[in-house]
Amino acid sequence: MIEVLAAGPLTTVQDRGRPGWAHLGVPPSGAADPQALALGNRLVGNDTGAAGLEATLSGPRLRFRAVALVALTGAETEASIEPNRPFEISAGEVLELGRFLNGVRAYVSVRGGIDVEPVLGSRSTDLLSGLGPPQLREGDVLPIGREPTISPQDVEPPAPLPVEPTLRLLPGPRDDWFAPNALAGTWRVSSSSNRVGVRLEGPPIERVRHEELLSEGVLTGALQVPRSGQPIILLNDHPTTGGYPVLGVVHADDLPLAGQLRPGQRLSFVVRHSGASAGTP
Repeated sequence: MIEVLAAGPLTTVQDRGRPGWAHLGVPPSGAADPQALALGNRLVGNDTGAAGLEATLSGPRLRFRAVALVALTGAETEASIEPNRPFEISAGEVLELGRFLNGVRAYVSVRGGIDVEPVLGSRSTDLLSGLGPPQLREGDVLPIGREPTISPQDVEPPAPLPVEPTLRLLPGPRDDWFAPNALAGTWRVSSSSNRVGVRLEGPPIERVRHEELLSEGVLTGALQVPRSGQPIILLNDHPTTGGYPVLGVVHADDLPLAGQLRPGQRLSFVVRHSGASAGTP
């Protein structure tokens, strides 16, 4: 068991999420930086889809009731333990992540995984629909799953998160509603961003078509442009349909970077027209 001594501003249980339920209006959910969670699971010998903890902006304080093998991945934190490698925690020891210095989401992976009850095949917390376990609160006790059969793996640590990332964007399906080079320049991440979407601030994007758009299906990574002209990158807890035109979709390989965007951070886009893949429904 893991005792939550302090939950931090937003700490949730996340795994691979619930892809494939969009036709029923269920968001995909899952880790906003799936590469970081998969890395943590490999380091402790879990299946890469095992559930871990996703903390936002600053981390929780966790007391472990028994010896555990743990890995910390994702955002750079103030924690005293070394990231991106497994470490053993003694019974009664407290893990405190502190503030995050680079990136916005850090992941705590524990050998055996976080063994909360799955909903629709996933243990992920979905902040939009309310599916899955609630976000962590002080006093919660989290169960750890059974000892896995996989051995912990040595994994090459990832490159540091870029200070000003460039995200590849696949144009469409409504890029013809906007002027060419509508996304030129840099954008700033709004403080109102969350797991539903990353809101961007910059010169308003003007439409060249102004008719009403019926709601249509959207993907994780879709770049919606509301009437304000301030675009939104949809993240894992996004609604499955939307009525704002989608200028493009972030390349699937760049979604982890989108999931690590901090309020106030600047970013830019580069449009790719072929040889790329979009996000997940």
